[in-house]
Amino acid sequence: MRRTTMRTAVGVGALALVVAGTAGCGGRQDSATKDDATREVTCEVTENTRVGIATGNATGVYYVVGSALAGQLAATTGGKLTGTAAETGASVQNIEQLVGGQYDVAFSLFDTAVNAVQGKGTFTAPQPVEALARIYDNYTQVVVRADAGINSVADMKGKKISTGSPKSGTEVIANRLLTAAGLDPAKDIQAQRLDLAKTVDGIKDGSVDGFFWSGGVPTGGVTDLFTTAGDKVKFIDISPLLPKMTELNPAYQAGTIKADAYRTATDVPTIVVPNVLLVRKDLDANVACAITRTVFEKQEALGQANPAAKGITLDNARKTDPVPLHRGAAEALRDLGAS
Repeated sequence: MRRTTMRTAVGVGALALVVAGTAGCGGRQDSATKDDATREVTCEVTENTRVGIATGNATGVYYVVGSALAGQLAATTGGKLTGTAAETGASVQNIEQLVGGQYDVAFSLFDTAVNAVQGKGTFTAPQPVEALARIYDNYTQVVVRADAGINSVADMKGKKISTGSPKSGTEVIANRLLTAAGLDPAKDIQAQRLDLAKTVDGIKDGSVDGFFWSGGVPTGGVTDLFTTAGDKVKFIDISPLLPKMTELNPAYQAGTIKADAYRTATDVPTIVVPNVLLVRKDLDANVACAITRTVFEKQEALGQANPAAKGITLDNARKTDPVPLHRGAAEALRDLGAS
């Protein structure tokens, strides 16, 4: 079987979780996964192939949708292509490990992906990654304890704030929002670099005053918090910071977290950023094509796994510039009629 090497991963058949690791993978076979640019893209995977998918926190949407995608690959390829979804720290870490060969597909916030291909932000040089497609949007969800005295990002000064997992897209956005509000992320808050599950626990026990989270809506961990804590927590409106955010990256857009997402009293204005699926530039084009086809042909199943995936549309699929589309993905989207 042709397989790629992964560190710690969670194997998924549909949504069943099975522990998997490097043991038994037989090492990475470069000839099996690298693209031959002279070969026609047929979208047919002819050899048994497993791809590793880098997602995000276990209570986040990346992980749920990535697990569902992993479970659908075999169905669209006659069992030739299978997937293994892994919990990770998300965007920045995903790209680093994608380039390093630990995974074959990576979920990423679009602003982080742009930084990667341009060699900006945390990336010191352009990274050899390309997109399979733009998918659903992530909503910046900023939640605080109602008794913490925080009504804006500027009010976070001196507070215990979770900025997300290290090397996550959430952390990138959190630090940019803090800076846009006139705060120094390294000095003006008591930064807690926690994953979502630990963040939610911290809010509940009072060790965290507030947090940033960039994810699809609804996100399971946030749903849990609002269900159990009720009016002891609240969203804050970050939309006044949008003009400064768009100066940093045009990917940032205005959005709204609807009241029915978390059963809040009102809609919450916020900032959204699209997500993209990334692969290495040299990934076999037929594998890239097959994965892309699966995303859109099985979009309904992904949406059943989490409603955020209902935002995956062919209308937006090609909107990845300046991140180039992989040639295999471009062929799939042409066949699917994406404009």
